[in-house]
Amino acid sequence: MKSTYSISEAQAKLPSLLRDPKTSFVPISRHNETVGYLLSKKRMDAIVETMELLADPKAMQAIEKARSGKTRYTRLDRLHAN
Repeated sequence: MKSTYSISEAQAKLPSLLRDPKTSFVPISRHNETVGYLLSKKRMDAIVETMELLADPKAMQAIEKARSGKTRYTRLDRLHAN
């Protein structure tokens, strides 16, 4: 499938673009300049989840702690050993 579509091409092919599960986003252009994207639900859900994590101070602290090597990890089977 083509990687970038003009607005008129995207309008004409919208049903097939929406059916293709491999396409997570499709750039839409006007006069050879990208003006928008058609996103799959899966891709949009991932973007929203990432934005929610970035907006959560506790999540960001946990991520920073993990990146700095200060996080201690435990195997899941050890959590239920008792």
